[in-house]
Amino acid sequence: MGSTQFGNFEHFCRDSTLPICNLLSDSHNQTGPWGGCALTGIPLSEGRILGNLGSIMLSGLAILTSIYLLHRSERKRAAVGRREMQVFLVGYIIISMCEIFTIGEFPLSANVRIAFSGIHIGFVTATIWALLVNAVVGYQLLDDGTPLSMGALIGSSLVWLIGTGYIALDTGFKWTGYWTEDSYALPNRNIALYVLYQLLPLVMIVLFFGLEAILVLRVLGETKPMLYLTGSAVLFALGQIFTYVVSPYICNGTVGKIDGSLFETLFTLLAVVMIWVFWSSITEDDWPMPVNQVNYP
Repeated sequence: MGSTQFGNFEHFCRDSTLPICNLLSDSHNQTGPWGGCALTGIPLSEGRILGNLGSIMLSGLAILTSIYLLHRSERKRAAVGRREMQVFLVGYIIISMCEIFTIGEFPLSANVRIAFSGIHIGFVTATIWALLVNAVVGYQLLDDGTPLSMGALIGSSLVWLIGTGYIALDTGFKWTGYWTEDSYALPNRNIALYVLYQLLPLVMIVLFFGLEAILVLRVLGETKPMLYLTGSAVLFALGQIFTYVVSPYICNGTVGKIDGSLFETLFTLLAVVMIWVFWSSITEDDWPMPVNQVNYP
């Protein structure tokens, strides 16, 4: 597979600020053999910098917003998938906490940054899996919020978290050395993390939007919630475009002051909010009932 870009992170790390790049660099930060535009940040003592301050602040805002949505979810006691949505929000809170130290240029030791990056990557996969499960919950194949439903959700999410997180941490800490040879040298190949961190989450997100669209249009027979669902999809896509396409132009244009990661953090936050609004809109108690339904005392 040497002639294909599949599994390679060289171009991703050259053009974007990603947590996985901290694991593939000998210095365990965003600076590696791939080159590209480096964030300059605010100079500190001993040659250290505090960079990507905008992303750090937006990650803090994402944490506060998600806590508020957790509280609002708790008040919707009759809503379908309330506990499952809260699991997703908790996962997003942890991702945002990690992002402060993985995307934000904090003056951390290499080991601490590796740890945060591994946890970050593991929670990305696990949290998007939890989002997909939220879509399945809407079909009521299992009673939502029950020990069986929550056990299946949390248990399966832990499998993704531990599996992906271990590979990420092993890559960074070189516990076994299995990933060292290809990961640290150009083109920075790590097929396992490429699949678990790049491809599978994207497939899960597409499945989520597909399942929710079918639920709204075919099962509920409504169209208004599709505005929220479509809005969240557009916002998420914009975040990815800013990360993987526009980022180097922003970084070069601002001489390293900011890059696309700031906008990715913003648009991802807005996408999560829209997903919550969508979920809230389809779990209200005022959906029209079939005309032939009879209520008995």
